[in-house]
Formats: sequence, C-alpha cells, structure tokens
Amino acid sequence: MTVLVLQLAALVKGGRAPARLWEELWLVYGNQGPRAAGLSGSGAFRAGPGPAGVLGGASRGILAAARAAAATGSPVGAAIRSAAAGAVAAGRRHRRPPRELAAWVELAACFDVAEASGCPLADVLARFAAHLEADEDAGAARQTALAGPRATVRILTWLPFLGLALGMLLGADPLAVLLGTPLGTAALVAGLALAAAGRVWSSRLVRAAAGGDP
Repeated sequence: MTVLVLQLAALVKGGRAPARLWEELWLVYGNQGPRAAGLSGSGAFRAGPGPAGVLGGASRGILAAARAAAATGSPVGAAIRSAAAGAVAAGRRHRRPPRELAAWVELAACFDVAEASGCPLADVLARFAAHLEADEDAGAARQTALAGPRATVRILTWLPFLGLALGMLLGADPLAVLLGTPLGTAALVAGLALAAAGRVWSSRLVRAAAGGDP
C-alpha cells in the first residue's frame, strides 16, 4: 500500500486526470483481462491470466471500484469506502487481518480532505505514504521485540515434558507414579490443564502485544 500511495502521488504530480490515474494503477495491479461479458461500457473487467499483483484480491476489488468511479466521474473516496466496507465484512467472516483494508479507508479520507480543503492532493498522499511507511517500520520493530517472548512460550510449553524425560534418564520412573497412583493421576491431570491454560494465556498476551485480537 505504501508503494501504491507513492505511485498515486507521483501520477497526480504528473498531471494525470482522475480517470487516467486509476486506469494506470489498474494496469499495474489489477491484472487486467478482457471485458466481462454483458458489461460492455460499464468499465468492469475480469482478471485475465498472468502473474498475480502485489495486492490481495480484496484490494484489487477496491482498486477496481475506484477505477470505475473515476471513469464515471463519481466520488472516488465514497467508492473506496463502500468497497472496503464489504471487504472488511468478508474478512471478519474469514478472520483475515484488516490492516490493508484500513489503509484503503484512510486513503479515501485523503481524497475527501483534499477535495474539501483545497490542499494539493499530491502532498496529502505523500504525507499519508510517509505515515504508512512509519507504521510498517513500527510493526517490524514490534515483531522483532516479540521474538523472545514467543520463544519463551514455546520453551515453557515443552518444559514439563522435558522434565519427565530427564527423570526417566536419571533412572526414576515418573510415569509409574503419575499413572499408577490416584494422587499421581490427579497431579498429571492438573498439570496438563495448567500447562494448557498457561499456553493459551501466554499466546493471547503475545498476540495482543503484536496488535492482534486478544
């Protein structure tokens, strides 16, 4: 999305008309194919064969909606928000992260702000691209910082089982105690339950720190 916004800013600075602006982006990211049957003159295209673009399917759908709106002179921001709302609803059903879709909504706001205030659209898009780049850098730094906690969670998950294996290597028979006596069986069940609860709790903490749903 950062590259796409930078390309938008460059095309606007180059004096591209709105319809031509989104047409050129569609040629790059939309994997344009022949016109869909029965949609002649509607501006709708179906994807043709070829290498996939760097955008996901939902983003290409939003890009197609923006392109169609620009071709008919309709507000591009409203078209982007409408398409993004449908993609977000579908993403919630499939548990797809909405970060890229949220960037599309913010991009629509950039068009609205530039239109309402009269600010140069290219400058607004350039500042938005800088914001996206800073957000990506922060996300990468956050993932690096969470590498240690994730490794700790994995180690603590396997530590009880490693303790059993170590006891057997030392000549003890912990399995006989755990499986052969009522108290040992109760300790085994309680230990497994606590280990599972600890794994779930730790995973939720790491996921929340990473910015996902807790």
